[in-house]
Amino acid sequence: MSAPVQAAYSYCEAVTGQQARNFAYGIRLLPYEKRQAMSALYAFSRRVDDIGDGELDPETKRTRLEDTRGLLVRIRDNAVEEDDTDPVAVALADAARRFPLPLGGLDELIDGVLMDVRGATYETWDDLKAYCRCVAGAIGRLSLGVFGTEAGAPGSERAAEYADTLGLALQLTNILRDVREDAGNGRTYLPADDLAKFGCAAGFHRATPPPGSDFAGLVHFEVRRARALFAEGYRLLPMLDRRSGACVAAMAGIYRRLLDRIERDPEAVLRGRVSLPGHEKAYVAVRGLSGLDARYISRRTARGRV
Repeated sequence: MSAPVQAAYSYCEAVTGQQARNFAYGIRLLPYEKRQAMSALYAFSRRVDDIGDGELDPETKRTRLEDTRGLLVRIRDNAVEEDDTDPVAVALADAARRFPLPLGGLDELIDGVLMDVRGATYETWDDLKAYCRCVAGAIGRLSLGVFGTEAGAPGSERAAEYADTLGLALQLTNILRDVREDAGNGRTYLPADDLAKFGCAAGFHRATPPPGSDFAGLVHFEVRRARALFAEGYRLLPMLDRRSGACVAAMAGIYRRLLDRIERDPEAVLRGRVSLPGHEKAYVAVRGLSGLDARYISRRTARGRV
């Protein structure tokens, strides 16, 4: 690997380490080349998210997002040189040469962030699911391009579908965790018909639930939905090699435990961001690396219980 490409990856790894602790924790379990590729994907995704979440006016955001989409065109055209001044472009172009990345997923990510810029809201779960597929399911499918599947793994023709579903599970967990923060930014992601059903249509602008609402009922309803997505998405694990499976199990395991915490204390998400301590993340990583989660899912799949 040339020095400019190595430097580009180092930049992406630094961005990942600084901005995405859970993600960085999970990809530590991967071999070096795969970890580099995942860092390049993260750095590009971070750039897109930062444009969407930043202080620019909507028109400028749209312009910058389309400019970022232009980078994908350059990568597809093999038009990014190693001495390009954009390290994310250099690293992502190199990753796309090494791994079968479905780069269209990054176009979907941009489409999803454009929905945020437009201030889209979601009437139903199907509406929200379409958004989640753009901003998270696509990342699952891209990650699968790096992980690959084991030769001859049963059911591997559905691996992309499971990776997509696991992305939805993680995104719904994120949405639950961030309801207060998102409300502060003028955003509501949970479906309007769910909010109405549980008396929460007034939103989440305080550290307490809307008066007269069944906030715990709403949270438990969404937790069950997320658990069903995790159960479906976890079918991916037995199809992956040991270290890729460990990485996925660690990242998904962290979010599942967040979901456990949210389920036990629904109002915690109104008081602040729910997170896991380092020792609990380490436990999840050890479970993933040991293969416990993958074997458990394999047994349940064989028994038709997943």
